Amino acid sequence: MGETRFYIVAYDISSDKRRNKVHKILSGFGAWTQYSLFELFLTDKEYILLQEKLEKVLDAEKDSVRFYPLCAACLKQVETVGSELPKEPKVFIA
Repeated sequence: MGETRFYIVAYDISSDKRRNKVHKILSGFGAWTQYSLFELFLTDKEYILLQEKLEKVLDAEKDSVRFYPLCAACLKQVETVGSELPKEPKVFIA
């Protein structure tokens, strides 16, 4: 399928309707781990596709979605309390 990169995605959406749409889109690409936070393993193609889908629903003046890429070495240093460490799914269907 291609090499993936790990992303932390955080969002701040002012409208409930748009926030629900953004949540649904992100759910198709990765794991919801905190209230407004997702962990995603994406190929370059999936990353572009996700951004295109988000741009269609976001209000650029009111909403914010931030992508924080983590390199493989950084991912190995992730620590968590109270939940599992991020891991790439075996099978992914968007």
